[in-house]
Amino acid sequence: MSANLEAKKAVVEEIKEKIGASKSVVLVNYDRLTVAEVTALRNKFRDANCEYKVYKNTLVRKSFEELGVSGFEADLNGTTAFVFCPDETSGCSIIAKAVKESPALESKLVPKSAYVSGAYVDAAGVKKLAAIPSREVLLARMVGCLQAPIANLAYVLKAIADKQN
Repeated sequence: MSANLEAKKAVVEEIKEKIGASKSVVLVNYDRLTVAEVTALRNKFRDANCEYKVYKNTLVRKSFEELGVSGFEADLNGTTAFVFCPDETSGCSIIAKAVKESPALESKLVPKSAYVSGAYVDAAGVKKLAAIPSREVLLARMVGCLQAPIANLAYVLKAIADKQN
């Protein structure tokens, strides 16, 4: 076999490993991004333990086929970047936040679809995923909800004790 074919097989295996290790993979159209914009995006993704990579669409298509995943044929065309994330929402929310902070990115950085927990998610679903708060925020809200009745009971009991004195 040729060295080129072996190199492509190695990249396909690398992509399969990254897909398997990630809870979500976001496919993004990155047309006309400057080097500074890509560097800033990579830093944001790195801070969230996500990885922003650009692979050839044919190699990613081959990886998905070997994993038995379908539905991405239409999205694997044109300039496509891939964000491998350790959770379901961080990649989507970082992209949405970057576009919100810099309106110039709105036409340059467009989510195509995502592979989340073994399922295909279209562009509208990616936007919905971006609206979901992070796990830490959701846990904090839940603790707040559980703590509120206890705190209210404590205030009432204190008010009763203060009134009797």
